[in-house]
Amino acid sequence: MEKISGAEALMRSLEHEGVDVLFGYPGGSIMPTYDALYDHKKTLNHILVRHEQAAVHAAQGYARVSGKVGCCIVTSGPGAMNTITGVADAMIDSTPLVVICGQVGASVLGTDAFQEVDVVGVTQPITKWNFQIRRAEDIAWAVARAFYIAKSGRPGPVVLDFAKNAQTALIEYEPQKVNFIRSYVPVPEPAEGVIEQAAKMINESVKPFMLVGQGVELANAQPELLALCEKAQIPFGTTFLGLSAAPTDHPLNMGRLGMHGNLGPNVMTNQCDLLIAVGMRFDDRVTGNLTTYAKQAKIIHFEIDPSEINKNVKVNLAVLGDCKQTLAAVNKLVDATKHEQWIAGFKPYAEKEYNKVIEPALFPKEGPLLMGEIVRKVSEAANNEAILVTDVGQNQMFGCRYFKFTKPHSVVTSGGCGTMGFGIPAAIGATFGAPDRTVCMFCGDGGFQMTIQELGTIMEQQCPVKMILLNNNYLGNVRQWQYMFFNKRYSFTPMCNPDFEKIAEGYNIPCRTVVERKDLDAAIREMLDTKGPFLLQCAVMEEDNVLPMTPPGGNVDEMLLEVK
Repeated sequence: MEKISGAEALMRSLEHEGVDVLFGYPGGSIMPTYDALYDHKKTLNHILVRHEQAAVHAAQGYARVSGKVGCCIVTSGPGAMNTITGVADAMIDSTPLVVICGQVGASVLGTDAFQEVDVVGVTQPITKWNFQIRRAEDIAWAVARAFYIAKSGRPGPVVLDFAKNAQTALIEYEPQKVNFIRSYVPVPEPAEGVIEQAAKMINESVKPFMLVGQGVELANAQPELLALCEKAQIPFGTTFLGLSAAPTDHPLNMGRLGMHGNLGPNVMTNQCDLLIAVGMRFDDRVTGNLTTYAKQAKIIHFEIDPSEINKNVKVNLAVLGDCKQTLAAVNKLVDATKHEQWIAGFKPYAEKEYNKVIEPALFPKEGPLLMGEIVRKVSEAANNEAILVTDVGQNQMFGCRYFKFTKPHSVVTSGGCGTMGFGIPAAIGATFGAPDRTVCMFCGDGGFQMTIQELGTIMEQQCPVKMILLNNNYLGNVRQWQYMFFNKRYSFTPMCNPDFEKIAEGYNIPCRTVVERKDLDAAIREMLDTKGPFLLQCAVMEEDNVLPMTPPGGNVDEMLLEVK
């Protein structure tokens, strides 16, 4: 067999895993790999970002909309450390990634060599698996194992720390495929009898309610979810990351759960007699005060990760396994039922929220532009078929409240970590993961400036990201909390912002600023009709607040509909 370098072996291993897009940034310790990449441009499309954090977030955006493993390559030391936020974000949001970091040669490991950092030690708590490749002979095995672990079971990030000597050494290469690892059980089997028991509990329930999480999207179990809910007439609510698991206008979809979710789903959580959680982890932003959360209900938890069972909420029945299979198995045993009176009970709460919160937010008759109305208009102008990408803050809350979904895999947002600066690079990745779809990215003026350098990536690649900048000259979400809970003491939340139009012009990105309501529709149409990227800056009401809201630590069914 011919001998090739370890760097070349990495390229062939990535191709063997079906990788087509890489996000990265070169540097000293990864230079041999980038030299090998030069000969693989036709098969491995490398996207040069402007900061390593953006490489990981772009890989996340790519993975979330494509269903594939996102992949990025960076150098050692500061390059590797700049990926940490994205790796942690991917871990808590179950996003499959393989992050390849350059490392100093094995002979100088532990000597504090130039740009040496203990990447394995740093990333161990925030990865599904990490491994330091010290020998070129281990490359094919390590890459195959990394991709298998990243995408199997509950997905997550894997970090490969690639020593420089392993990149340059010559080896005989043979591709490998991993589909089994001893002691690693990615998809546990449901315990004997639990499928039958779950069906029995559903059949006996008078007031069932289902919580739909991102696990449904990760398992591609959207048809199985709707089949069960429609047969047994189970109303459901969705988490942030599970928003597009079902069409927004489905008659059983009662809205979003959690702190800034809809009134009905939150109130009825504490009124149902059976709570069915599917592919979600009972995050504190969903449950609020655990001492009062759903105490009246029996609870079934469909989950692929055993560590999530009883972690936050004690359940009566755990249905372990891939929810695509377990939901289908339960559906075979449930009765076709009607819960008309129970379902009708959601309506008064929906009407109350609409009159008190939604109508004023979406259909203002005068005054400054509101974030909610902009989100609604963008969603409708894109036929409710676009991918929603958000940054973090009020833009995220309004975006997830008022954007509508008709297709799965349409939400890219930072859930568990709440990473400001996520929006722009994640949207870049989404355009490569779903090139045939419209990508609309909502961002605040604070988060926009955290990764503003990625406008350079957008410019170079002509990524067709439709960027909607909701500019209120504040760190809006923090300001809202200061308004509500800190006596309106706006400590370092007002923002002195640059001229974003001039910045966009510098990157040769078309831009339009809207201040008055009469100009909004035309500006949105111009944005969507423009080929390639576009920045739509909207000057919005400075003290707009996201409502309803469950105060931090409050009971899930005690939501505030107004701010006094």
